[in-house]
Amino acid sequence: MSWEEGATLKITTRLGRHKTDRQRQAVSFHSGRHAVTRVHLIERYGTAAAEVRCRLQTGRTHQIRVHMLHSGHALIGDPVYGGRRKLSEKELGADAAQVANTFPRQALHAATLGFIHPLTETRMRFDSPLPADMAGLKAALGG
Repeated sequence: MSWEEGATLKITTRLGRHKTDRQRQAVSFHSGRHAVTRVHLIERYGTAAAEVRCRLQTGRTHQIRVHMLHSGHALIGDPVYGGRRKLSEKELGADAAQVANTFPRQALHAATLGFIHPLTETRMRFDSPLPADMAGLKAALGG
């Protein structure tokens, strides 16, 4: 991991199948496929949570989830890579901790997807607004 201009964390690893759980991916230092994620802080919610923007240089299975876990910042609501992590009331306040700890899915949203069309070579871009449940999570956290 390294820091780039603009307070962006660049995470560069190799990703491959987890040694004991074949359904999961894991950071590997000897095998797997090259993966790069750039993480930029948008807003911090105390010391326990933050909104970040991830920009993928590569597109590996579960890349954001694995890289965020690897950097020590598992996603809220991620049962596979977030483990049993619970955010404390002391760090967030009782109401915010309750909302975050019971969030029913991964707090992950593809705001923008883009690629070059393989046949026409046209640059394609798709934007999606933040879903209501995630807007509610953000509001509960103080955003």
